[in-house]
Amino acid sequence: MSEHVNLYQRAHNWISAQLETTRLHLARPDALILLAAIGLLTGVLAGLVIVAFRLLVEQTQGWLLPGDSPEAYELLPQWARLALPLAGAVLLAIMFRWLAKGLYVLGVARLLERMAYHQGHLSMREFLLQFFGAAIAIISGHSVGREGPHIFLGAAAGSLLGQKLALPNNAIRTLVGCGTAAGIAASFNTPLAGVIFALEVVMLDYHFASFIPVILSAVAATLTSNVILGSEPAFSVPTMALGGLSEIPLVIVLGLIAGAVSASFTQMVQMVAANTRNLAVWWKMLLAGLITGALGLAMPEIMGIGYDTVSMTLLGSYGAAFLLLLMAVKLIATSACVGLGVPGGMIGPALFIGATLGGGLGHLTQSLLPQLDTQAGFFAMLGMGALMGASLQAPLAALTALLELTNNPQIIVPGMLVVIIAGLTASELFGQESLFITMLKAKGLDYQQHPVLAALRRIGVANSMDKDFVRSPRHIDPDQGWKLLENKPRWIVITEDHTPTAILSGINLAGYLEGAQERPQEDIDLMEIPGKRLQLSPVHLHETLQEALDKLNKGEGEALYVRRMSAPGIWRVYGILTREQIESAYQL
Repeated sequence: MSEHVNLYQRAHNWISAQLETTRLHLARPDALILLAAIGLLTGVLAGLVIVAFRLLVEQTQGWLLPGDSPEAYELLPQWARLALPLAGAVLLAIMFRWLAKGLYVLGVARLLERMAYHQGHLSMREFLLQFFGAAIAIISGHSVGREGPHIFLGAAAGSLLGQKLALPNNAIRTLVGCGTAAGIAASFNTPLAGVIFALEVVMLDYHFASFIPVILSAVAATLTSNVILGSEPAFSVPTMALGGLSEIPLVIVLGLIAGAVSASFTQMVQMVAANTRNLAVWWKMLLAGLITGALGLAMPEIMGIGYDTVSMTLLGSYGAAFLLLLMAVKLIATSACVGLGVPGGMIGPALFIGATLGGGLGHLTQSLLPQLDTQAGFFAMLGMGALMGASLQAPLAALTALLELTNNPQIIVPGMLVVIIAGLTASELFGQESLFITMLKAKGLDYQQHPVLAALRRIGVANSMDKDFVRSPRHIDPDQGWKLLENKPRWIVITEDHTPTAILSGINLAGYLEGAQERPQEDIDLMEIPGKRLQLSPVHLHETLQEALDKLNKGEGEALYVRRMSAPGIWRVYGILTREQIESAYQL
């Protein structure tokens, strides 16, 4: 029996040692092999989460709604178009009232805030609220998308995995990026757009070490989704192209109008969120349900995600007047739902609004300038990219998504033009930020990014700490002092009551001992002998250099000792970190 216990103990100790080595290695920004492997695992995990979400939503919609289309809200009787959003609103109000505990901002906006100020740490509570809250909102016909929830759920899967494995925070941030890419990839069947969005919007990082795990995660999520749900694209449209250079002015006009509509979208969301900030959450949900139901009575096409309507628009099935009216109603409905805090996404509605805007403009051109032989569906595609790029301030992600969604390489050149014009119009002419940042600020949250801090967040403290130290009590005799210096340590960590309080340079102690050889033997107070001492404060092994710098800037210490609890109540000291070491890490 004792042999089995010893064998188990040795195995446990070996696994613990390997995990400890792995965590220390992952503190490096270039731990590619390990990050790639964990990124791959994150992609599979996130892919399974997205598949579960889609199956829940689509199967429930198939059971509730008449017809063969998963979003046939227009086939519902009028009373049901009003009752369904209100019923969903009641469920959302109950869920947020009793379970949220003050957590009312989810989706990409919440993700950006957690990445900026909390190192990408997301909780299981947030995951469950997003999963079931977004499912209820979409099923009940609220004018929101699935992509934002998919992004958050994928990112939360990566974050929770990293926390479960007790990985350093810089590795958790990378796993959040992996989950983000996986969420978009599994949602749209667009792996490249997922990678670009993760790097451009969430991680704000284009280093080689970030690309590898994020790409692998997007591929893994796409394959996972394809195996279970199939590989059909989100929109099936025939190949279309620009009629000729004579249509370039029309592309420019579309970009300008799309930028203005995007700015209006952002402004309306901000206005609704700001004016209803003090409303209780149940009143917000009920108001969102009432607005959605009332608008759905007249135009049920705006209910839900609306991909069926987008597909019909791309095929040129609607006229100009109907499309432009649909765009306006969708804009109002989505602004109300998002501004009131319904836990859904904004990317799908942006694509809907852009498609109806571009399609309407294309049909108008067909009527007014028939000699151009304009394809309304092609301009609907361009409108999708323009609205997504301008409203999210993510031009590369929008262009890549447009290319992958339509599988049409002819879209690239006019797509680049319309996306850039729309983005510049929204940001420079109208001074609007992205919808995500707008939502954060409307909720009273700040969001800032700085290139220096972004670089420090990619590096764990274990990568830069100085391990050349010895620990010593404050009071020692000369013999103990010489023994401390046997291996010529750079630092002497002075402890009082078993707690590190300050560091003294080993050179300072050596100089004092050499000068004291002619004096009588006496006890040495390491806090009193000549030399430069730095007061210490703890920093956890899993934290990043940015978190360490924040501690020093707040005056919590003049230097930091890196520690981790190795057993209940027992802290192991791994190294010393000074401000100079942090600055050197950034300069490298």
